[in-house]
Amino acid sequence: MPSILIFLSAFFLPSLVFAHEVYVLPLDVIQAAMANPSPDPFSAIAGNELKFFFWAFVGFVVVSTIAAATFFGAMEKRMLPTLMRLKRYALPLARLTAGLSTLSFGLMGALYGTEIPFDSLFGGVTMLMQIFFVIAGAALTLGIFTRPFALLLALVYAWAGYIYGWYIFTYTDHIGLYILLLLLGSGGYSLSRALHINEMNAPRIIEHLRPLAFPILRILFGFGIMFASIYAKYMYSALALNVVTMYSLTTYFPFDPLFVVLGALIIEFLAGVLFMLGIAVRWSSLFLLFWLSLSLIYFQEDVWPHIILFGLCGVVFLHGYDKFSLEGRLLRRRDSEPVL
Repeated sequence: MPSILIFLSAFFLPSLVFAHEVYVLPLDVIQAAMANPSPDPFSAIAGNELKFFFWAFVGFVVVSTIAAATFFGAMEKRMLPTLMRLKRYALPLARLTAGLSTLSFGLMGALYGTEIPFDSLFGGVTMLMQIFFVIAGAALTLGIFTRPFALLLALVYAWAGYIYGWYIFTYTDHIGLYILLLLLGSGGYSLSRALHINEMNAPRIIEHLRPLAFPILRILFGFGIMFASIYAKYMYSALALNVVTMYSLTTYFPFDPLFVVLGALIIEFLAGVLFMLGIAVRWSSLFLLFWLSLSLIYFQEDVWPHIILFGLCGVVFLHGYDKFSLEGRLLRRRDSEPVL
């Protein structure tokens, strides 16, 4: 029975260590972890070789099973019509996600997450910027003046990158979303469409780049997940290690704490790779939604920084594959596409 529980709990490992470490750790713990050298998670393999290769084998079996389900022709034929009809809802959901997350930034006075307060970015004009974000969030949610606000939000992202440096790559999902809205505009189910309001005329180059909108979003979404895993679970692995120890995660996962961090690093990084390359994107979206939900429940995290993650998982699931995704190019048969 204990071995069965360990096996089942391993599937919850990503969700319980996927939490954005800076959201669940005290400030003094974060500062100490950033200031001192962090242990190398791969050093945990020494002495745990059998466990490492066993779980690598389990991962291979899981991925192979998912691939087999994707290749199964009857399943693809049955599900494809429904999933293809869902594609048209991807852009409205992307716009709604951008609107709600932007609105939350204005209300909470922080950009992307709790660790980037408006005061550190905007100084004396913080109050004005909060008002701007509330207005921008409302406009995007309703679907009006989407392109101008997406452009302004992209400029804010660039400014945040100038202030915070490499760390801003943790949030490339946001810039990917702004680029998508800049290229595609409000789309359907929007106030501008309902009122027949002409949005900002897009330059010709934007019209040429429209087919790249969803591939850019998918790639930047995956890159952000990969970068976050490397940043918090490799470069500053002490952050994730503190999460494991402070929340007693070894009670559920009877492994060395650093080995737990290594497992979370690998799983999170591979999830980002799947999104970037366009492999099993619908499966990956469902798993990520599950991990995020469990993480919010377990760590009692704030919901607002995670709006974009929940939203983009839904967007990727609805849109599915694009012609630039690896699996879409390799597995496309006739006029269909891989289902999951």
